Order: sequence, then C-alpha cells, then structure tokens
Amino acid sequence: MGGEWLNMQPFEIFIAHISWATGGKSRPVLVMEHDGNNLKVFSVTSQYQNKSANMQAKYLEIKDWQLSGLDKQSYIDTNKKIELPDSVISAKTPVGNLTETDKQRLLEFLEEK
Repeated sequence: MGGEWLNMQPFEIFIAHISWATGGKSRPVLVMEHDGNNLKVFSVTSQYQNKSANMQAKYLEIKDWQLSGLDKQSYIDTNKKIELPDSVISAKTPVGNLTETDKQRLLEFLEEK
C-alpha cells in the first residue's frame, strides 16, 4: 500500500486506526514525517481538561481547528511521536491540515520543549 500514500505531507491531518493491547479506535493524527511506508505522527485529541497539568503542558491547542478540518476544539499531543504503518490510515485524502499560523505555533512549541 505504501506507494499510494507518497503524497502525504507534513502537517496534514488524517484519520488513523490506533491499536493498543486492549483494543483501539479511529482518531485524528497529525503527520510529521512520511518515508513512503511509515508515518511519524502526533495524536490529535479533544481531551484536554481531564489531563494532569504535566500532560497539558505537552499539548498544543489548535487555534484554527475548524479551518484544519476538525469537528471540535482539539490539541496536538506532543508528548511523543508515534510511528505507524501507513496502512492504518482510513482514507487517502486528509481531513485537513494545520493553518500556517498553527504550523508556526507548533514549530515554536517543539523548539521550546
């Protein structure tokens, strides 16, 4: 499937099926890198208020969430980049991408970490 996904660009938001030991779910992810077969992504979540202050410090609010194709106020979880096979992406087209403003905010946020 890898060759079909070569057009994935950094800062695009896709829906991916994320699995863990007890299950999994579909969720938005922010593509940071793509090598033709695997992705390095940050999770995108609307769950912020119930996180500890330590975790919240690693979340960046997406100011232009509606322009980015998201359904509700969302945050980028910069705690760790997740490596995924591109086969977990549910559609070939992104739901959206970060605006230039949010892109710059993310890059600055990552530099400060």
